[in-house]
Amino acid sequence: MTTTYTSYKLITADLTKSLERVSEQPDVARETEYYLSKIGSIKTIDDFFADSRLYNYAMKAHGLEDMAYAKAFMRKVLSGGIDSDDAFANKLTDGRYKALVESLNFARNGEAATSFDRAQKGVADKYARQTLEQNAGEENAGVRLALYFSRMAPTITSGYAIIADEALAQVVRTALQLPEEFAATDVDRQAEAYEAAIDLKDFQDPEKLAAFLDRFTALWEVNNSTDSYDPLAVFGSSSGYGISSDLLLSINSLKLGGR
Repeated sequence: MTTTYTSYKLITADLTKSLERVSEQPDVARETEYYLSKIGSIKTIDDFFADSRLYNYAMKAHGLEDMAYAKAFMRKVLSGGIDSDDAFANKLTDGRYKALVESLNFARNGEAATSFDRAQKGVADKYARQTLEQNAGEENAGVRLALYFSRMAPTITSGYAIIADEALAQVVRTALQLPEEFAATDVDRQAEAYEAAIDLKDFQDPEKLAAFLDRFTALWEVNNSTDSYDPLAVFGSSSGYGISSDLLLSINSLKLGGR
């Protein structure tokens, strides 16, 4: 059986090629073709929500598939934009909401929001990456976690950002060899511990990030038996991952970058 470390290295050795293979999968190619053919005609947030196929594609592309049902919440995210410090998306610790607004910034650009490359090819590229990670997770949840962390790590600027996303927290707890019970401790204590143990600036350095993930994949292999570990438990479902809706509601007052 291929180890977590080896599988992760095989995928990332030529990530461009790995993503191309995913993009060529019939289901991915079909949904991407539809998205690219339709998104340019979307002029308002109402138009966007009216086409569930487009909406679900964009939500999955940003790792928010499990929140697709919460349309009132997502409307609030998109309507507020990100230009103001008081914007709803900026108040959420989970950066994926801000990333969605950056891709489809109706608040700033109005009817032109979907004409930009970030709203078209940018979203399609994100969709391919999400699918790559999910496919990897069907074989080994540790590989999916490592791929997800490698993509998200450069955006981590505080311990709270780790706490906000259970997938990120799982990687960090594993790499630091912290018990699962640590996740139940006081939020401030967790954030302080993460920031004391890790120089978060290291996640901006590809070599240091690679070394961190080498450690994670090795320890994951030791700690998780393929026979006994539920590969979907950390992600919450078969389709998405990140923070749960309950956790989201409990941390809405926290911001990336500090308390």
